[in-house]
Amino acid sequence: MFDKHTVEIEWGKRPLRLETGRIARQSDGAVLATYGETSVLATVVAAKEERPGIDFFPLTVNYQEKTFAAGKIPGGYFKREGRPTEKETLTSRLIDRPIRPLFAPGFKNETQVIVTVLSHDMENDPDIVAMVAASAALTLSGVPFLGPIGAARVGYIDGKYVLNTMIDEQPETALDLVVAGTADAVLMVESEAKELSEEIMLGAVVYGQQQFQPVIDAIVKLAERAAKEPWDLKPKEESDILVRVRDLGEADLRQAYTIPAKAERRDRVAAIKDKVVVALVPADDEGTLAAKVSSAFKEAEKDIVRSTILETSKRIDGRDLKTVRPISCEVGILPRTHGSSLFTRGETQALSVATLGTGEDEQYVDALQGTYKETFMLHYNFPPYSVGEVGRMSSPGRREIGHGKLAWRAIHPVLPDRENFPYTIRVVSEITESNGSSSMATVCASSLAMMDAGIPLKRSVAGIAMGLIKESDRFAVLSDILGDEDHLGDMDFKVAGTSEGVTSLQMDIKITGITEEIMKVALDQARDGRMHILSEMNKALNTARPELGEYAPRIETIHIPVDKIREVIGSGGSVIREIVAESGAKIDISDDGTVKIASANAESIKAAITRIKSITSEPEVGEIYQGKVVKVMEFGAFVNFFGPKDGLVHISQLADGRPKAVTDVVKEGDQVWVKLLGFDERGKVRLSMKVVDQKTGKEIERAEAS
Repeated sequence: MFDKHTVEIEWGKRPLRLETGRIARQSDGAVLATYGETSVLATVVAAKEERPGIDFFPLTVNYQEKTFAAGKIPGGYFKREGRPTEKETLTSRLIDRPIRPLFAPGFKNETQVIVTVLSHDMENDPDIVAMVAASAALTLSGVPFLGPIGAARVGYIDGKYVLNTMIDEQPETALDLVVAGTADAVLMVESEAKELSEEIMLGAVVYGQQQFQPVIDAIVKLAERAAKEPWDLKPKEESDILVRVRDLGEADLRQAYTIPAKAERRDRVAAIKDKVVVALVPADDEGTLAAKVSSAFKEAEKDIVRSTILETSKRIDGRDLKTVRPISCEVGILPRTHGSSLFTRGETQALSVATLGTGEDEQYVDALQGTYKETFMLHYNFPPYSVGEVGRMSSPGRREIGHGKLAWRAIHPVLPDRENFPYTIRVVSEITESNGSSSMATVCASSLAMMDAGIPLKRSVAGIAMGLIKESDRFAVLSDILGDEDHLGDMDFKVAGTSEGVTSLQMDIKITGITEEIMKVALDQARDGRMHILSEMNKALNTARPELGEYAPRIETIHIPVDKIREVIGSGGSVIREIVAESGAKIDISDDGTVKIASANAESIKAAITRIKSITSEPEVGEIYQGKVVKVMEFGAFVNFFGPKDGLVHISQLADGRPKAVTDVVKEGDQVWVKLLGFDERGKVRLSMKVVDQKTGKEIERAEAS
């Protein structure tokens, strides 16, 4: 019934099995990849015809995690999977980035890759399995894909590289790096590192590429058995359009690409394009010729910018290859926020704001391996005004989520230990101007904002984006790339780190000829640029402020016996709600008896701690406590003074000289100061008010009390 084909190899001490022909047979290509007991299905479908007038490649990658894969039922009212999680969005990007450059030039048929996690063993992260499955499905599909690619995760434990670290090994590793590429070249790197050297990072990339070669061989072996016939892709039409576009616009374009200001340059290029289109496209054209002219114009732009850089080592804005644009750093620019900064590099600007919160502000993340709490959040926003455009404002897209996570990875390794700094941290980066690498501006601005808030980062973190222009054997590595250089170049290479080492590395390659030599040059050049940026940042703020911001909450931590937790919380939470209402502080109690009390007001914290200790501790004879009169009798008043504990202030202990009636001194609800005198023969508590100054709460000198 099924024409099933399977290839199995031993990889990273676990079996990897690739299967096709049994599931999703109506797709162009489908592969079920199983690594350990994590199974991922990847399918590929491409439209048979190109959409008329399209001038880009419409590729969509959708990665989805089904909760049944981990034996779970989704939460929420509808009990089914909803909008993509952050992990699903990031993994979709992780798959998209290395496969996109490998589709044949000129192929513009709409293509969709859907990758679904069907089983998860809680040991192997599905993202690597998903990348392998997608590569295999594309290779089998017959669409013009110049793969296959392989992918691997690289860890660094005890000074050694580890292939495909398991989920429970992540806390031990100093590196979490994902690398993907072909048999000959690396195409994509994504990583987080604990201040590792450039040499270790480069070694990890090379190691990962070497280790995924058996996966590529396995995909090729499966393709030899089950691949569909390659599509008959029509060769790209050679015409004189490009020549005519060059004749009409090259001189003007060369002059336009010497204009340093982005907006002025953009307007000039648009005017040149309009002139070329008017000259070459008749008024009755239905769009076909106009699309070809537009495509040829882009090609001419690309050739002019790239050739100029290679021939002159001069960039669009007049810089040499290594110079970083002028930098301006400001901190504390917003009066009521906990910490803020404005980082400007050329025409790229990020406004970052740090906010401190308590345990109530932690983010609950519902993942396949279980629900966990996230105490550090970094959110990136890219409004349309940042590039001088009118655009739709909507919820964060893949780009915003991806850039925010890159900055998160860059700063995460230098956060203070949770035990020493028990705050929830949220940083928001608003990109207010953009012309090249707003994600790295976010890293710089966020580092400054966090230190302005008094968050004791281990060190300042800066980031820089590198570019590449490569033609044949000639290449130029560009520091601090502009938006146009990113768009028209061959590499987007982002490096973030401290003065001690790299904390994050992200690389996307648009060509297949990058070498280890080029990566080494880029890393070394990036280190020099990072050190320069750090020196500029240090002029504004070189270490965390010694105190938290005026409006930031203070958190104090105490520990109570585990068997007292129930008493502090009370029936249905009644006691803790009362403490919060009376003190104004936020209180978070952990199962191990750790209690965190937070408030911007020190008196609120003190009041909450006093109340909690009164519940969890025993009162001491001779100590003075504040309490509330809860009942008045003829012989005295009962005062609630120590959590649930009440004691009697006999009428003789109310005030100097025995009053005629208890109500002459106190009434129910009064707040009073009392001293614990001791316990009677029945264990009842004996209190005194007359030995305590009711205004100050201090004991009256004996001579006065006699």
